[in-house]
Amino acid sequence: MIDIGTQKAALLKRLSELDSRLHVIEAELDVTHSKDWEEQAVEREGEEVLEQLGQAGQDEILRIRAALKRIREQEYGDCVRCGEEIAAKRLTILPDAPLCQTCAAKVAG
Repeated sequence: MIDIGTQKAALLKRLSELDSRLHVIEAELDVTHSKDWEEQAVEREGEEVLEQLGQAGQDEILRIRAALKRIREQEYGDCVRCGEEIAAKRLTILPDAPLCQTCAAKVAG
């Protein structure tokens, strides 16, 4: 049996960490470019990486918010696809997991 309070706390902590990280990424992207062409090329490559990290962070935030909504609606721990209980071990590793392992494998495969 999974402890919902512990899972909620972990999700909220991760949400806070992501929010902080996204603010740092935004600040880095707002920095003006060098006037040197070679340095600009390196800076642009760095920006592409930051943008990808930012997008990944935003995607994770959406998953966490969906998990928090499932907690509020007392549906946390149930697969959104088949309705079966998600294994506690899976939720411990992936607290925002919306799918049981079987359904996740079907979606990925």
